[in-house]
Amino acid sequence: MITVRIEPENRELTLERVNTVMQLLTRIERKPGRALIIRNGELLTPDLNLRQGDFIIVRDVGSKG
Repeated sequence: MITVRIEPENRELTLERVNTVMQLLTRIERKPGRALIIRNGELLTPDLNLRQGDFIIVRDVGSKG
């Protein structure tokens, strides 16, 4: 399982069977380039693998209005 905190909504999810950053983005309905994906203070690209037990921060970027 992977724990994901979505900012700025400050919502937390637990997801199973997510192996890559791209799969994560698809599951939470975000497009690449519209969110920063952060693990242990490092930015991740969509092609990178995730590990069981990861805590990931997804920070939306861009204007909402």
